[in-house]
Amino acid sequence: MTDGMPGGAREAARTPWTGRQGLARRLRGWGGVAGMAVACALTASLTLLPLSHGAGTGSTDPAPPGTTGSGSAAAVPAKADECSDPEASLQPSAADGPAIAEIKQRGKLIVGVDQNSYRWGYRTADGKLEGFDIDLARAIAEDVLGDPEAVIFRAIPTNQRIAALDNGTVDLVVRTMTINCARIEQVAFSTAYFQTGQQVLAPRESPITGYDKSLAGRRVCSAEGSTAYEALEKQSFGAVFQDEDDGGPGDRDRLTVSNQLDCLVRLQLGEVDAVVTDAALAAGQAAQDPAVELKGGGPFTTEYYGVAARLGKDDLVRRVNKVLVDYRNGPWMAAYTKWLQADLPGISGPPAPKYRDN
Repeated sequence: MTDGMPGGAREAARTPWTGRQGLARRLRGWGGVAGMAVACALTASLTLLPLSHGAGTGSTDPAPPGTTGSGSAAAVPAKADECSDPEASLQPSAADGPAIAEIKQRGKLIVGVDQNSYRWGYRTADGKLEGFDIDLARAIAEDVLGDPEAVIFRAIPTNQRIAALDNGTVDLVVRTMTINCARIEQVAFSTAYFQTGQQVLAPRESPITGYDKSLAGRRVCSAEGSTAYEALEKQSFGAVFQDEDDGGPGDRDRLTVSNQLDCLVRLQLGEVDAVVTDAALAAGQAAQDPAVELKGGGPFTTEYYGVAARLGKDDLVRRVNKVLVDYRNGPWMAAYTKWLQADLPGISGPPAPKYRDN
């Protein structure tokens, strides 16, 4: 990662692009978080190093790209076609089980996070990892191990969150991960800790008005494996959102990207016309670049973030739910005020938990 704008972006800033006033004008004022975020996003999209299993306290190791799961722990996942309330999770408990015992023996909680999502999980100018999700991960480590610093952070791209759990790379994923019926067949979620929804992000001067017919013929970016991509598959309004040979050997990952922040970089470079992502993430991106804004007046879906664990690790899920019971009674609001209120005002508290009977 380098400070400021990467060379490719500087070149692009000197080149006008169709339908706007020129990228130079749009990039004016980059610096600090915005410049660093672009550098981090481009670096993350191009080089994800193999994991180092000897990481120290609070370190961040990128997950290995292209890994596939080695099979989940024995469990009976919910069926998507029988799913009516995916946010309902296991009852909270402080009891230790095999998953908690393994973490305690290791002495570290390993958490998959993002390092490119402003206000959620991102690197500061001095390299420190901060954000709303980072605070939550540290709270879980403090409860399980008695030390908020007893955590190893591993940076994983959006499309590797489930694989990282399935192959044992991480114990938990705390990375703005939406709970839904398809995913509860693959991972076990905690109760919801944040409510959001999908929204369109585009330049302020763009004729795009929201998730509607104004997207027709426009190039729209989303993250692979995201609920935004799923929404576009269901209803694209004529938007161009799939790369040629999408998912195949010739896929250039121009419109679908591994890390969501790469979409903002594509937008800033004029390679796409709009981004579809969680409103919570889009608000942070709009804060990074005042030349873009959320379109449409609000989210067009309702979604909830949860902490994800590997199927079968019920004791770990119950422990996280116990942490969230306490976290909602004060620390949640403190974290919201610190990280999110400026860009996502008006939220009075976390979503209420839902539990299954078992």
